[in-house]
Amino acid sequence: MTDEKKLNIESIINDILETIEREREREIVSRRFGLFDRKETLEQIGELLGITRERVRQLEKAVVARLKAIASEGELPHLKEVENIFVDKIYLHGNVIRNSTLTKQVVGDDSKINQSRIAFLGALCPKLVVIDENDHFYKAIGIKDVHDEKKIKEQVKTIIAAVKSIGKPTSIEDIAKEAKFEDSKQAKALASTSKNLATLHSRWGLIKWPMVNPKNIRDKIYVILYENGKHMHFNEISDAIKDSSFKRKDVTTQAIHNELIKDKRFVLIGRGIYALKEWGYKKGTVADIITEVLKKSGEPLHRDDIVREVLKSRKVKETTILLNLQGKQQFKRVAKATYALAE
Repeated sequence: MTDEKKLNIESIINDILETIEREREREIVSRRFGLFDRKETLEQIGELLGITRERVRQLEKAVVARLKAIASEGELPHLKEVENIFVDKIYLHGNVIRNSTLTKQVVGDDSKINQSRIAFLGALCPKLVVIDENDHFYKAIGIKDVHDEKKIKEQVKTIIAAVKSIGKPTSIEDIAKEAKFEDSKQAKALASTSKNLATLHSRWGLIKWPMVNPKNIRDKIYVILYENGKHMHFNEISDAIKDSSFKRKDVTTQAIHNELIKDKRFVLIGRGIYALKEWGYKKGTVADIITEVLKKSGEPLHRDDIVREVLKSRKVKETTILLNLQGKQQFKRVAKATYALAE
């Protein structure tokens, strides 16, 4: 049935379906769970088979209940071995796992059909509980002895509350501590089932936070600059985005430069060089920065002192600063190499 690593999932499904005597019932289960094609509604199946949607629902419920009863007796083909493999994987993951993640681990291909097959098998396993997908949860599978569906959802709510309390993206260890979870691995497993949370580069937070779920170019630029920790040229930012793990990262350098110019979070501090405003940088020309330095000083300054102060917030050549000092009307030389603001 299996090699050491991957399940022959289609063969397993076919053998289990063969235990259903009536072809119509096999058809209903196959179509409702999407075992060989996309999932179908009760109405679609009823129309195909010439029966009412309610009759389809009744037959589906009865067949699944019968399969679960056979599984609980250990008589369903392959299911005991499948269950042991699932339990081992889920336990190592933190006692609950996204269906897509489990599918990737045990099959190797997490296509929609394979995900449907894994969910179907999980629903039949006596030791497991399946969390159905909705607006707030991804489809997930947990170990029944550890937590039922209600408990999983309650614990996820606790984790979300902890994230909101912290108020910014942070590590799962900090979130587990805030939520009073002893095991950060279990907290991570639970968090991964929630559609209200996201993670990026070991940071966790609310799905609406750009640092964990950057949706547009500007957010991705912000993440790149934040993680770099210092200013970058727009060409460097472009290369970093293309080399990243972001979704939809195929953007032009010109598009990135345009977003840098428009977004107030980014400050131009040199020729094509940008930094984050939150690092203490202010928008303005070199002349604006010189003006601010002289105003702050309250007295004339030697050009070397002016250059040194300007270079703290601008990545430009010293000659650029000197040319501004000598060529702008708002500055005047009051002594040898010493400048003040003009009246």
